[in-house]
Formats: sequence, C-alpha cells, structure tokens
Amino acid sequence: MTSASAADQGFSTARAGWQGGAVDTAYRYLDEASQIEALRRVALAAAEEFGLEVARMEVALHAYNTTFRVDTPDGRIALRVGTNSRSTAEHLRGQQAWQHALATQTEVSVPDPLRTVGGEWFAQVPSAELGRAALVTASTWLPGPDIGGDLDPEQSRALGSAMAQLHDHAQVWRVPADASLPSQAGVLVGEEDLLSGWPGFTEEERAVVASALERGEDAIARVWAGQDLVPIHADLHGGNLKWHEGRLSIFDFDDARLAVPALDLANATFYLREPSGESEAALREGYAAVRELPEVSDEDLEALLAARQVLLANDILSSTTEVFRGQAVEYPRVAVDRLRRWLASGRFERTKMAL
Repeated sequence: MTSASAADQGFSTARAGWQGGAVDTAYRYLDEASQIEALRRVALAAAEEFGLEVARMEVALHAYNTTFRVDTPDGRIALRVGTNSRSTAEHLRGQQAWQHALATQTEVSVPDPLRTVGGEWFAQVPSAELGRAALVTASTWLPGPDIGGDLDPEQSRALGSAMAQLHDHAQVWRVPADASLPSQAGVLVGEEDLLSGWPGFTEEERAVVASALERGEDAIARVWAGQDLVPIHADLHGGNLKWHEGRLSIFDFDDARLAVPALDLANATFYLREPSGESEAALREGYAAVRELPEVSDEDLEALLAARQVLLANDILSSTTEVFRGQAVEYPRVAVDRLRRWLASGRFERTKMAL
C-alpha cells in the first residue's frame, strides 16, 4: 500500500487502461527501466549540446519529468528531460531566465541554469520513443536532500519567507522579449478536461467534480479581479524543495506562470494542510515577515485549495511515466472524496487515504 502524497506532489502519471487525452507513443508502453534508458540517451546527447564532459550520469528522479545527476570534471549538474512537461521553448526561456535572475539577484537559493554552447537555455533532442524532440534543461546541482514529504514548521517558515522574496522579485523582473510564461487560465490552466469524463465515476462523483470546477472558477475570477499578474512558481511542495544545513532551496520551475501571489500561497498550503495547522501557520508567518500576505478571503482560499486538487487529478490522467500508473487508477476517487468533504464543510482537507 502507498499513500496519495506522491500523486499530490505532481509525481503522478497516466493510469493504465484509459488513455484519455494522452499522446499514444511507444514510450508510454515501456517499463520503467526501458523508459529511463531511452531518456538517458536523450540526456547524453543534450549534455554534448551543453558542452558537458560526462564522467558519470545517474537518474535522480523519474517522474512527471526525468532528472539525471551528471558528474563532470567541473562539478555536478542537473539535466532535466521534459518527458511530460507542457512547457514550450518560449516558456523554458522564461523559466530559465527568471531562475538565473533569482540566482544572481536575490538571496533565494535556486539552481543557476546553464546555456548550451549555442547560447540557448535548452537543448532539443529527437527521441524515437517519445515521437518528438525532447526539450532538456541544465542547471547547477543544489546541495542536500530533497525534503520530499511533509515540511516541519521550521521548513514551512523558510518556505514562506522564500516565497515572499520570489514575489518581491517578480514585481520588478520582466520576461525577456524572446520568452514567455503562460497565464493562469482557470482551474485546469487551459488543459483538456479529462477528469469530468473519467469512466470510473458514478453520476454523483461527476456532480462533485462539476461543482468543484464551478466554485473554483468563481474563486479565481474574484481573486484575480483587478490584480496585476506576476511570475509565480506555482508548485511549491516538498518534492521541489531541498533542505541543507538549515537552509531551504527551491527548484523545478516547470509550472511557473503569470498569476497572482495568492495562488502560490494556496498551492503551498494544499500540501501543508493538516490537523494541527502548525506548518500552515508557520508558512504565513514566514511570508508576512517579508511582505504583506496576499489578500484572499477564507472562502476563496479553500476554493483555491480545492482547485489545486482538481488540477492534480486531471493531470494524472494524461501523463506517461510507467511507475505511477498503479497509483493513478485510484487517485481520481481520492480527489473526489476530498472535494466532497470540502463542499459539505467549507474546509478543504488533504486526507492521506491509502491507495
């Protein structure tokens, strides 16, 4: 048995059987070892484009995207292959340029991206298995282990502070002319709605999803009204954070988008929601010590947490990484159970149901 936390953190993928809107390629039918080997070939080719002399390459994480740890004579590098990423070339330029600005202009600890020998922020490597050219990015390696799971209050406070610093920087930083970041486009961020039509749902469960979508869209309209959109990370959870010698580091800007700061706060809160409320309170304390908390009503904050749940459950139906298919069979029902409780109580709870 396993918990829903891995799927909650975005390391979740297409479920077996029903393919929904997922692209049908040879890659999705490979076992885990074969997927990693196919992506290793992509990463090795990309390393050449970045001018890296590879002494050793090991997979660090095979999940929504796949990251390889590369040892070179000059140090350790992270190479990330966009296996399921929806980021375009222009989005990657925006993500990497923002990360580089954060790494060089702020006290926030983030990886510093590398350019290819041709000056681009990413390499494009054709892959027969993926049926397309994979986009691969490279960056410096952050010290320390991934937090991975739940954050304690100290780590949550540090996350709040770092998030506020990201938002301060976002107020003055501008996306380069050759780059872009996507704007938040409703609950499903512009993606196809696969969740509503999931064949495993009962009519009652479909009604829960429809209600959650409607309330989420209403909340987004209210919270966004009259606000300037700024770059946000949009995926701040333990899987994208490291903790080393009492210092927090943030990585994986693949979901970075133009939105309102309240969305970052809500998405991070989704992963910290637990009965004691200590970590959630610490997140807010850390943020408020740097800048004023975003204005959002309690009702709308809960709706944004629920919207996050809808988005995660929808994403799980379109991804291709083999190892998570077993989880994805049941995750839509985990999501509906949480949404049903929120609709009844007005408070979203991330119950850790067994899959």
